[in-house]
Amino acid sequence: MSAELRIALLQLAGEGYDREASLARGLAACRVAAARGAHLALFPELWSTGYEFPSGDLERWRAQAIARDDPWVRAFARLASELGLAVAVTYLEATAGGPRNAVTLFDGRGREVLTYAKVHTCSFDLPEQALVPGEEYPVAQLETSAGAIAVGALICFDREFPEAARALALGGAELVLVPNACELEANRLGQVRARAFEDMAAVAVCNYAAPPARPGAAEENGHSTVVDPIAFDVDGRSRDTRVFEAGEAEGVYVVRLDLAALREWRRREVWGTKCRRPQTYGVLLEDRGEGCGPAEDEA
Repeated sequence: MSAELRIALLQLAGEGYDREASLARGLAACRVAAARGAHLALFPELWSTGYEFPSGDLERWRAQAIARDDPWVRAFARLASELGLAVAVTYLEATAGGPRNAVTLFDGRGREVLTYAKVHTCSFDLPEQALVPGEEYPVAQLETSAGAIAVGALICFDREFPEAARALALGGAELVLVPNACELEANRLGQVRARAFEDMAAVAVCNYAAPPARPGAAEENGHSTVVDPIAFDVDGRSRDTRVFEAGEAEGVYVVRLDLAALREWRRREVWGTKCRRPQTYGVLLEDRGEGCGPAEDEA
């Protein structure tokens, strides 16, 4: 059993509403990841639709939603079992209340370990105004040949809220998976580093490659990244917490994460869930009715 977890970031261009194409490309990318020794493969946000809204047709977009047991989703479970590879696949999920922006993590036996729905939906714009937000931050134990690791997920805009990452930290998450579909520029990449450091958890972000595949796609630019929280080496010298950052091109990027070092850092340092004073945080729970979107004089 190894203490090294290998994470494959599937930084691909989306296939839009062509689910046959997205399935074929997604399965092929997972096979590449497994051949390169990955334990876990992570897709960008909403792989089933390519995070696209090309025509502005909301009903057509809603019609792309699929159930969690849809053959498209189950195909990734079967492949996970075949390859012994954990797969975090993303899709527009059909539910009784409406569509959700979801990620489902299958372990190397094809078992569903975790399904997370985006909580901080981009309700200031279409099509995400039509999404049903998630309401919880589950953390699950993922068994791999490198050992078990506690995994949680955030999706794109979620990473901009420290409370969301902290909820996962309080649930014991050692690794946070972040499917993404937007420009990862310096400030957003800085957010990822902050989330990792302040919560003492590794963060893996998978974005779409650049340029967008077609009109109507989000402004993605690659730069998928893995960050661990270890800010100082054994001699106390500061180090770059960024383990890896891709360029803009398509690729299956396999990144190595030292679990033993991560766990030793979590054990001995003071960040994360230690030294908290939650009795002083009541203001964080106040609903000030500010909503989400531009101020009225900016709208």
